[in-house]
Amino acid sequence: MNSCKDWMPLYAVTDRAWLRGRTLYEQAEEALQGGATCLQLREKELDEEAFLQEARELKVLCERYDVPLIINDDVEIAIKSDADGIHIGQHDAPASLVRQLIGPDKLLGVSAQTVKQALQAEADGADYLGVGAVFYTGTKPDADWVSYETLQAICEAVSIPVVAIGGISRETLPKLAGSGIDGVAVVSAIFAAPDIRAAAAELRELVKEELNV
Repeated sequence: MNSCKDWMPLYAVTDRAWLRGRTLYEQAEEALQGGATCLQLREKELDEEAFLQEARELKVLCERYDVPLIINDDVEIAIKSDADGIHIGQHDAPASLVRQLIGPDKLLGVSAQTVKQALQAEADGADYLGVGAVFYTGTKPDADWVSYETLQAICEAVSIPVVAIGGISRETLPKLAGSGIDGVAVVSAIFAAPDIRAAAAELRELVKEELNV
């Protein structure tokens, strides 16, 4: 697979809110067909057995498209499914501990809202950062807001890739130009769209135009 930075431009995060009678697998494949460069599987309600089965199926799917599968929060599922990595927040297990658990070869993403958190995550072995929410997001309305200036400062402070998240759409994405980010993580902008493949393709082109990545 490519370097971590190459996977970051269009980081798609799954959400069951918009299945509309379809399967998550079908929607994930459409996002990959449209140009998503990374897929994060986020599940809050599934039991462990169903979550693991889903993760294993999506791992095979992502391998076909040569993009990494990242598991949100659940270290055990990430390990058992042989996912390419895991993404954790500030209230999950310490990044240094998670790095020990997953080993040196899996991707470790960490959410950060401040320069201090970003530097600590990098020191603890993070491969990339998810920074946000950079705009208001209905997906996670209680998320801490991160200003453009803080986002820019985080990008300047660390040497690992930074992905912005939170309320990013084709309308808001251009406002992130010049910040130094390596990509955007999106949920509803892809999975709530009537045509997921077309939405992903449009966002991927917009990322190239506005962020040059």
